[in-house]
Amino acid sequence: MKAAGVSVRTRLRDRLAASDPGMLRMTAGLRMVGSLALTLAVLAVTGAGVTQLVAGALTAMVATFAIREKQRGAQAVTLALGLPVAFVSASLAAVLNERVAVGDVFFVVLIFCAVYARRFGDRGTGLGLIGFQVCFMSLFTGASTDGLPGIWTALAVAFGCSAVMRFAVVPVTPAGLLARLREAFRARLAQLVTAQLALLDADGDEVDEALADVRAGTARLHETALMIQTRLERGTPDASSARLVQRRIADAEVAAERLGLLLLTARSAERADTLTLHLPGAPAPEAGRMSAPDEATAALRRDLLALRTQVLHAGPGVQGTSIAHVRNRLLAYRDEESLPACSPAVQDVFRAIGEASRAVMGLRIALDGPQDESDDTPTAARSREELDAEDAAIDAGKEDEPAEESKGLQRPTTRAAVQVAVGSSLAIAGGELLSSQGWYWAVLTCWLVFINTESTGEILVKGYRRLLGTVLGVIAGIALAGLVGGHTWTAFALMLVLIFAVAYTAPLSYTLMSFFVTAMVGLLYTLLHTYSWEVLVLRVAETALGAACGVFAAFLVLPVRTDRRTNELLGTVLERLTEVTEAAVDQLSGGPAADLLDRARELDKALGELRAATQPLTHPVTPLRGRRDTARYVVALLETCAYHARSLAATAELLPTHPSIAADPRLRGAAARTVRNIATIAARAAGEDATAGIETGPSFASLLGGSGGDGASRYGRITGRVLRHLERLDEAVVGLARPLGVPLASDGRAVKAARSKDGSDTRVRRG
Repeated sequence: MKAAGVSVRTRLRDRLAASDPGMLRMTAGLRMVGSLALTLAVLAVTGAGVTQLVAGALTAMVATFAIREKQRGAQAVTLALGLPVAFVSASLAAVLNERVAVGDVFFVVLIFCAVYARRFGDRGTGLGLIGFQVCFMSLFTGASTDGLPGIWTALAVAFGCSAVMRFAVVPVTPAGLLARLREAFRARLAQLVTAQLALLDADGDEVDEALADVRAGTARLHETALMIQTRLERGTPDASSARLVQRRIADAEVAAERLGLLLLTARSAERADTLTLHLPGAPAPEAGRMSAPDEATAALRRDLLALRTQVLHAGPGVQGTSIAHVRNRLLAYRDEESLPACSPAVQDVFRAIGEASRAVMGLRIALDGPQDESDDTPTAARSREELDAEDAAIDAGKEDEPAEESKGLQRPTTRAAVQVAVGSSLAIAGGELLSSQGWYWAVLTCWLVFINTESTGEILVKGYRRLLGTVLGVIAGIALAGLVGGHTWTAFALMLVLIFAVAYTAPLSYTLMSFFVTAMVGLLYTLLHTYSWEVLVLRVAETALGAACGVFAAFLVLPVRTDRRTNELLGTVLERLTEVTEAAVDQLSGGPAADLLDRARELDKALGELRAATQPLTHPVTPLRGRRDTARYVVALLETCAYHARSLAATAELLPTHPSIAADPRLRGAAARTVRNIATIAARAAGEDATAGIETGPSFASLLGGSGGDGASRYGRITGRVLRHLERLDEAVVGLARPLGVPLASDGRAVKAARSKDGSDTRVRRG
């Protein structure tokens, strides 16, 4: 019973860690609820009225979510600076509340400054949020000059309670957060292996559903890897440790994704396309290739279960000879003589299981230090020696030079500040026509739709989501207001629940967040004795007006069209893809070592920005169905390219220390065509060369003198793996040409000469 209880607790912990990596949403919710509750308690003891209680509660929320820095010292400085900013903002709003024209001008200037302050980083963003939201709080509570002392007291208490919750009650240290993120990575890796196991067993109509789970698990694992990447430097003792963890996370991610791809290929009638793992809704390849003997299939199922067991028991402090036995058995598949007698495709899956087991072992060593080696088999000992050699070769690397920033109105923060100022002016004018008492809701919506958006399409989608959440929230607010009646503390208790929901759902769904915020506003109106059906209907009207003003300003004032934004990001992704591919192939060809994993993560970051920018094009309500499918297809192809580039980078990183990997100088020439094609597509996307076309030609294996025979025996299986990645990368790049309107060069037969780095001419003909 005790063991069963521990198992249940472990499963629940892993599920929670996987659903909320690093417990970031849980921490945000607890901090906000704790700050609000503590503020209410302190103000209640001092005998504060309902207006001061509401002001304190809203300010506690602002002081909690406005702080963006990751370092505790920087957070403390921003919180300390935020209090005088809040005092000034609240005081000016109260003084100018009765002077309509001057007050409106002040509000617009404040909005401009708050958005413009984003150019100064997280601190500027936080102080701008505090200034605007506290001003909004003063308008909402109807603060006047006579009530300023009470408002000041509420502000001071709210900031103090927020500091107590942040630094004492719910502290988050960089090392602790990184530890929780690594647990999330382990849990999500186990979930992905579980999904791959389900794919192995799926039949008939279950295959597409199982493939969708594998696709979702792969994306969630990649998301967690990126979250870890952004926090490595602050959560590890030195740069070498950070790079070690970075390499091991990348190894585990690539190994897991490769295992899924090879498993899909093994159970397919033909070679599975990597695109299938990245294109939402793509059907599974036709089944029919899984012709291995039943004992081999059973062994595959057993070993996938064993791999999941190894992942689940890879946490700190887990020991036992049974886990070592499982690990040793899986690592044995890295030796050709240990592979079972089955088809080559199924043997590839067993090899991938062995590589995944090695990656899990390396990740545990990197995170938890040296392990007990008494149960190592010769294969396990050799794998450990390889890992040690790789660890010793780690170099801290060089820092990247800062990129050049735009100036003037081309700077995103300046442009957004002008846009939101114009939109807010329209919202104030229109809001005053609707109501002289609730016009600020229109301004709030206009302000919010510009936060974390870069293009007109993103602003349009965000405005739509806020309006939808507001309409649904009004319905909930009416029900809650009727339920609460005049019970003040019941209303505040429900507010705590809603505030937690706001913080917990904010990263997941803007519609859900808007729903909970609007429901909470209904309770606030009840507390302030200003609740009525008309007030909530006016809230919806003001929200619609604010969203419309924001969209209007975004389309007419210094607009950044969605096409322009996506084209710019597409060019960045292709540039990063070229850098990773060139550097990896150069190192695999015998060139000098480079910071490949850093470049691969820069590619992933750029691809994430592109994926977010295409959301307006891929949104379910978009009427342009063909454009939506094209955007999804292009992003999926780029994700496929990124996967193969990551794999090349991970293999190249092993080159200096891995005894079975040797540089192959022929790879540089073979990959030149792919690099040129990427550059051609990037030039067409940027509008630089409308005549250039992509090149096609013979397979990479033929360029290297054949895929088998002497080539394979001379350079080994690793060269074959590199060739497969290069070939699929080339296929994906060529696939990009069609949706992006890039033709084949010279109608697909002869192609234009391309000048190589050393000045010689190279000419590739289609095979």
